[in-house]
Amino acid sequence: MNNLKNYLQMDISLMMRKNPKKLSLKKQVKLIQLMNNLFSSGFTLTEIVNFLSKSGLVEQGFTQVMYKDLTEGKNLSEILDHLGFSKNVVTQVSLADYHGNIEQSLNLIEINLRKILDVRKKIIQVATYPVILIFFLIAIMVGLNKYLFEQNDSENYASFFVRNLPQIFFIGSVFISILIICILIYFKRKKSINNYQLIMNVPFISSVVQTYLTAYYAREWGNLIGQGIEMNCIVSLMQGQKNKLFSELGFEFSEQMKKGQEFSKQVESYSFFKRELALIIEYGEMKSKLGKELEIYSDECWNEFFIKIDRYLQLIQPAIFLFVALMIIMIYAAMLLPIYQNMEGFI
Repeated sequence: MNNLKNYLQMDISLMMRKNPKKLSLKKQVKLIQLMNNLFSSGFTLTEIVNFLSKSGLVEQGFTQVMYKDLTEGKNLSEILDHLGFSKNVVTQVSLADYHGNIEQSLNLIEINLRKILDVRKKIIQVATYPVILIFFLIAIMVGLNKYLFEQNDSENYASFFVRNLPQIFFIGSVFISILIICILIYFKRKKSINNYQLIMNVPFISSVVQTYLTAYYAREWGNLIGQGIEMNCIVSLMQGQKNKLFSELGFEFSEQMKKGQEFSKQVESYSFFKRELALIIEYGEMKSKLGKELEIYSDECWNEFFIKIDRYLQLIQPAIFLFVALMIIMIYAAMLLPIYQNMEGFI
């Protein structure tokens, strides 16, 4: 009863206030760009939040979240995490607090987010028209099944396939959905390191994931090492990050370092890193230029990663159109084969 009274006495404005949704990718790019520009102009984090709140460049709900987090003593990485940025971005910003290259990190995050946004747009552009065609084909097959094949008693492989395609498509979609859910549940229960080691056995995907992880870790390690941070400190920082793989690697590196194993040998033992990364670490340590070399290598890997993504996207549309063409051929075969069979009967 007391709970009901408290609920009825609650301020209506509080009841109607909704938690803001997570920032969309497009808005994330805009926010990172604004922050990068303001940091470059000498603004502090408090001044940036005040400016964004008064300027109206970012929605009021999000600036209120940022201001609230700021008053609670949270840093930039924790604020971005609250706004819905990915764990990878949050980890990059968190590490920037230690190596000091916040502007460089934000600039890299902005570039990568823009490229990811472009990739997402390309996927929509490439897939929209073929997917609409597929749904039209399924509708045509349902119509043929109802109005044409019911009047035709002859059965052949094409008509059987066309007759049952809607059911096959539905069952296949349900099966794939269940399979994806099972895989996600399995991955969630396992260590991230084991999951990525397993992904390395999957063709095509393994190459993309390996290039991405190599670029990501080479950049972050390069930034930290370039600022003179000792490897023991870097490993400790890794253990406290929200990125699960980053944290697990930190604990495993720490255990191996206690056994006297070199950092380059540890990196080499993971199949989800390119072999060149371990070689660069090994030779870079000898020349005391490891930080800069890792940053240069990271830039090359990022370029390679987005080139691979673009190349695979170019294969999606032809593959879908090939499927559509096969469906059209099957429809024609289902319609014409009975006619030819009847003509043979007359002859």
